Amino acid sequence: MKTYLVVWFSSEGDLPSEVISRLTSLGFSPMTGNYDFEYTWRKKPSMEQLFSFIDQIQKTLEGSKAYFKVETV
Repeated sequence: MKTYLVVWFSSEGDLPSEVISRLTSLGFSPMTGNYDFEYTWRKKPSMEQLFSFIDQIQKTLEGSKAYFKVETV
């Protein structure tokens, strides 16, 4: 499974390079196309693991004024 992330940056927030650094520290890889980042799971995550991971993303971006959208398939 993979988790895809779309990120919207704010001119009033952290630099995009700082946001990218935070997300790559979680294991995301930058990509081009319909999504900005991709995370590959080693094995199929449970719903609890998915929700916990989304919480981690939110905590990692807290204060950056960046918004995100998550899709896991």
